[in-house]
Parts: sequence; structure tokens; C-alpha cells
Amino acid sequence: MAVEKYRSAEEMNAAPVRAGRGDGFERFVRHCARFRKLAPRTYRRGVVKLGSFDEAQATPAQISED
Repeated sequence: MAVEKYRSAEEMNAAPVRAGRGDGFERFVRHCARFRKLAPRTYRRGVVKLGSFDEAQATPAQISED
């Protein structure tokens, strides 16, 4: 994609928005995949049974370490 230069903010706002020719859904799916790689799950899957209040307070720290 080429770089466009503007002399003023008004000229920039008046310029048409450049959109790719690709399908918008495919772009959305690529965006979602990129987000999943950047922010992976940090919690365990399933239900966690806790025995005490102290254990429940320590659980968030334990999940972030796993």
C-alpha cells in the first residue's frame, strides 16, 4: 500500500477511504487469529473445586503462573 501525504488535516479528511479488494470476513478471521496468538488463554479449562477461602484467594495468582 502506498503512503499518502497531505498538506492539511482538511485535505486528509476529504480524501476517500482506501479499502482493500479482499473479503471483509476473511480479514476479520485473520484479525481474530492474530489476537489469539497475541493474547493466549491464561486460565485453565474446566471447573476448579476450591477447599478454602485462602485457596480461592491464591487461585488468580496460580492461574497467571500456569
